Amino acid sequence: MEKIFLSDSGPKVSPAVYGFWRWEDFSVNGESAMEKIVNLCLELGINTFDHADIYGGYQCEELFGNVMRRKSFKREDIVLFTKCGIVLPHASRPDVRIKYHDTSAEHIIKSVDNSLKKLRTDYIDIFLLDTLDPLSSIEATALALERLRSSGKIRNIGVANFSVFQHQLLASCLRVPIVTNHIELNLLNTTALDNGQLDYIKQRYMRPLAASPLADGRIEFGTDKLAIQVHQKLEEVAEKYNSNVESIAVAWLIKLGALPLIGTLNEQRIRNIAAAFTVKLEQQDWYELYAASRSV
Repeated sequence: MEKIFLSDSGPKVSPAVYGFWRWEDFSVNGESAMEKIVNLCLELGINTFDHADIYGGYQCEELFGNVMRRKSFKREDIVLFTKCGIVLPHASRPDVRIKYHDTSAEHIIKSVDNSLKKLRTDYIDIFLLDTLDPLSSIEATALALERLRSSGKIRNIGVANFSVFQHQLLASCLRVPIVTNHIELNLLNTTALDNGQLDYIKQRYMRPLAASPLADGRIEFGTDKLAIQVHQKLEEVAEKYNSNVESIAVAWLIKLGALPLIGTLNEQRIRNIAAAFTVKLEQQDWYELYAASRSV
């Protein structure tokens, strides 16, 4: 895959990104499994990896850092995202009673330092805030992000699951650009096309990152009316392109200019997503799929 700029001021990334939000069972998905997935991604041209402090019960970053220590790939050959903002109850966090959000300056600085240590790296290519905490001072949050960037601990600032107004609010307090917004976008959830998220991301000269590009497997295996209807249309279009349902579903996102954020542990599904970049959907096929996603 040819690397592309994430935004007019952001770094180059692979046009698909692999994320670790589904890595939970480390009795199955340990270091060897992670190394295998990472090497498959690199083989397919995917060199950009998305983390968060909470992934894998607060363990996933450390697991990845251990894999990177084995030196089967070089730090300079990959692009690392990580994020904070969501706080979850876990055995390792006995003080946390309920899921909540924290984008305070103190939490951000602590999270970045922990992520650097766990990932065994000196810098994070893109650090994101995941969901804005309405109780935190937006000015203090922005100042903390800018200072982390000036220190070299993070190189770019991004957001995840921000509404248009939240995105505008944070941007208004920053003197440096936001380079990405992770949003949920797939053929079974096209809300971002209606609520202005996608338009605003493009207005800011950024490429949207589409989380859950296959709707958590629902596009392939969903049994509800909408999933069945979209699946049938995808099968029709896939036959035309000599492809498969999953590749066509991701090709639909790619035609929008979005970068799919891969979350599956299934190797064939990863290959299907990578294969989507060879599919050039015709405009009317794109609109037929879009119509199928909205007509229930």
